[in-house]
Amino acid sequence: MFAHAGMPLSRTGDFPGDPGLCGPGSVSWRVIGDVSVFVGGIRALLIQAAHPEVVAGVDDHSRYRDDPLGRLSRTSFYVTSATYGAMPEVVEAVELVKAAHQGVSGTSHRGRSYSASAPELAAWVHNTLTDSFLEAYQRFGGRLSAAEADRFVAEQARAGEMLGASPLPATAAELRAWIGAHPALAPSPGMRAAIRFLQRPPISTAQRAGYQVLMNGAITTIPRRLSAVLGLAAPPGARAAAAAMTLGLRRVMMNSPAWQAALERCGAPYDPRLFRDKRNGATA
Repeated sequence: MFAHAGMPLSRTGDFPGDPGLCGPGSVSWRVIGDVSVFVGGIRALLIQAAHPEVVAGVDDHSRYRDDPLGRLSRTSFYVTSATYGAMPEVVEAVELVKAAHQGVSGTSHRGRSYSASAPELAAWVHNTLTDSFLEAYQRFGGRLSAAEADRFVAEQARAGEMLGASPLPATAAELRAWIGAHPALAPSPGMRAAIRFLQRPPISTAQRAGYQVLMNGAITTIPRRLSAVLGLAAPPGARAAAAAMTLGLRRVMMNSPAWQAALERCGAPYDPRLFRDKRNGATA
């Protein structure tokens, strides 16, 4: 996943005892450490494309068609570092995102100006990512109580604040409502291009088969209004197939090695059976 960007948490042992933004008792470490994060990541990319100005910025300035694995690696680096990193690693990851957004501006197909640094556009990207990780975990991971879901949103909002995103809903229900009722959403040329790319990414045939199952599972979790804007519908049995695949992935991959590295940095006790043996090739 990180072959096209720096390895996150490579120096995390240099900051013993630093809990970072979230810490060992957080809901974020549990949610983002689960394999359902793969479904959440696909879902976020799909939903983000429904905002014409956000997707215009991606379409006009990103090299995702030429370097899709690079963009994925950089996004994964940010999410992993912001969630599990010590504070110096969190700050570094946030500053890299801010630097990448500098100069990303222009005009969308409907004549509206955009800037990737604008608080409201940063909020769309951040909030849809938070909501997607949460929704994917609730459907394909474990089950969180309403209080735990709200804690997850609050924990993730700390990173959103550092990015300059606004507004940042305070609860899971408020987050879901803000996304579902967002007034700016509409189909656009950039959206259609992004959807086509996400439907057929440049990966091997064998990889695409598994990816398609996860993508269809992600589509089943998108609210009806958003899926209508995106023009997406999942085939029958998509949710059951995605649930079976995430279960299989969980048994093979277990929990995120970044979570394990963060626990070790903090000196927090944990059950090593929840993680792959590092001697078998797992790295943080």
